[in-house]
Amino acid sequence: MPHKQQSGRAFASDNWAGVHPEVLAAMAAANVGHVPSYGGDPYTRDAVARIGDELGGDAQVFLVFSGTAANVLCLNSMVQSHQAVICAETAHVHTSECAAAEKHIGCKLLTVPSPQGKITVPGIRAHLHDIGNEHHAQPRAISITQATEYGTVYTPQEIRAIADFAHANSLLLHMDGARIFNAAVSLNVPLKTITSGAGVDALSFGGTKNGLVAGEAVVFFKLALADDFEFKRMQGMQLSSKMRFIAAQFSALLTNDLWKRSATHANRMAQLLAGQLTGIKGVTITQQVQANEVFATMPKEIIPKLQEQWPFHVWNEATSEARLITSFDTVEADVTDFAGRVREAIGAGGE
Repeated sequence: MPHKQQSGRAFASDNWAGVHPEVLAAMAAANVGHVPSYGGDPYTRDAVARIGDELGGDAQVFLVFSGTAANVLCLNSMVQSHQAVICAETAHVHTSECAAAEKHIGCKLLTVPSPQGKITVPGIRAHLHDIGNEHHAQPRAISITQATEYGTVYTPQEIRAIADFAHANSLLLHMDGARIFNAAVSLNVPLKTITSGAGVDALSFGGTKNGLVAGEAVVFFKLALADDFEFKRMQGMQLSSKMRFIAAQFSALLTNDLWKRSATHANRMAQLLAGQLTGIKGVTITQQVQANEVFATMPKEIIPKLQEQWPFHVWNEATSEARLITSFDTVEADVTDFAGRVREAIGAGGE
């Protein structure tokens, strides 16, 4: 008998997941009466304070509602149009944001090979040439993603090495923290250890992938970068009139370790998924599973049928490498069902 998916869930992205009930409850609690708009409300003050406490470094925090906008507005405060951002060839800002940084900032993106998602000082150094030459875009910032687009995680020491190199060469360090909670759980460290404590200058602080409706923040640790950011946020169309509802989400996420509980669960489901796929003939796990993403190659011919039952994205068409992402609401039965379908589609048991 063919399987029937009962859960309505998917492995396509943690963006596909719904909203955590505790976040919805916080939004409902904030939906009472009238408060000042555009962030002049007590909910926003509470969220900003909580984010600052978690991240440390006397951070300047600005709430927005789009991850792409968080990245672009962050970088817009770090580079000018004649300058360049050094990033991984797999970086979301490079591959998946429709050239938003180039359009809105006018800057150039200089990519570094990143077979495991991460970049290193030697790869960055390769772009530090023709400094002062008016014919060449001038490197000004480095952007890293935590966790990376391959689900791997920068250690605090790796981030510090990049930050120290950046600052020694008059560069700034930006972190795309779309899955920063999953990274912190993987490393078992506080959020500040991989941000302000590791030398990061500016952070795109993502909540949407960890159970929020639409909650992101731009955070500056190098405080001069925050100058006039209120105006940049407004020009960037990211100043929410009813900001209390973004704020309430973040306050919920940073209360009673909700962020940690959700990310821990998603990471555990990814480990379980990788474990169940390992050993199935024809399936190869291609990246170390550290956060909530599993990358695996599998026979090309089985993918369309699997996607009908459990939606997921193909990361690399040439190699039939699938990207499978777990979420705060993934359950063990989802993992077991998907692995069983893979095994059934291939027509072979584990080796």
